[in-house]
Amino acid sequence: MGFRRHGPFRAGDQVQLTDPKNKRHTITLKEDGVFHTHKGAIPHSELIGQPEGSVVRSSGGTQYLAFRHLLQDYTLAMPRGAAVIYPKDASMIVGMADIFPGARVIEAGVGSGALTCFLLRAVGPDGHVTSYERRQEFADVASKNVEKFFGGPMDDNWRLVVGDLVASIDEADVDRVILDMLAPWECVDAAAKALTPGGVICCYVATTTQLSKTVETIRDHGCFTEPHAWETLVRDWHVEGLAVRPDHRMIGHTGFLVSARRMADGVTPPPRRRRPKGTTEEL
Repeated sequence: MGFRRHGPFRAGDQVQLTDPKNKRHTITLKEDGVFHTHKGAIPHSELIGQPEGSVVRSSGGTQYLAFRHLLQDYTLAMPRGAAVIYPKDASMIVGMADIFPGARVIEAGVGSGALTCFLLRAVGPDGHVTSYERRQEFADVASKNVEKFFGGPMDDNWRLVVGDLVASIDEADVDRVILDMLAPWECVDAAAKALTPGGVICCYVATTTQLSKTVETIRDHGCFTEPHAWETLVRDWHVEGLAVRPDHRMIGHTGFLVSARRMADGVTPPPRRRRPKGTTEEL
């Protein structure tokens, strides 16, 4: 599963070249390939056989730092049919939904395949991801992006279904269901039927209206624990000597995440404890 992620560069590797202004270019190495830029050309042969972290110089004299790209870099630069889930949200889904090696995962709303790459790498060679996508054009883009990142087809670990989740789902006893769509509340019942007791549902939505509808639907369904809703904000810092300050720009709101766990069949969740109106005192 996947191409080699360490050792000297070889033909077929995807390599990220970063110039002095931190502009990044991803190329796939070929024996006779040449990377052309307005700052000069770099024959691929100058990279093949070199270790990661090498520096190559273009014919125009510009130096480039060469590494295999990280998944977060790849997903931000991949061709898009639909908007991609940002790495900060994809990593939270993998972590907070506890996507583990060997897990069986359903994903609905494959988009451009960014989250799919994170899920496939998290489940590993013994796990499996089934992705549902309603639009054929998005599925085609996602398939190409996933195969490019992993270096070939993922037939043993990934099934891509073009169709609606509710109408097409045929899995049972899955460990996780990840919903990235406009109306995830429409799929909560299907997710409950597919999930094994203890499994996790995790939904990604963009607006507060969607957030409210998703939370209330999961809460009212009766098969899940109290849903947990949150968002993640990322702020870089400028650190140079004693000049330490937050960057002027940050990755703010991209979406909300909602997660809950599937309870055993026939179990009623305990009533929620609420604060009485007009007081902050906890019950």
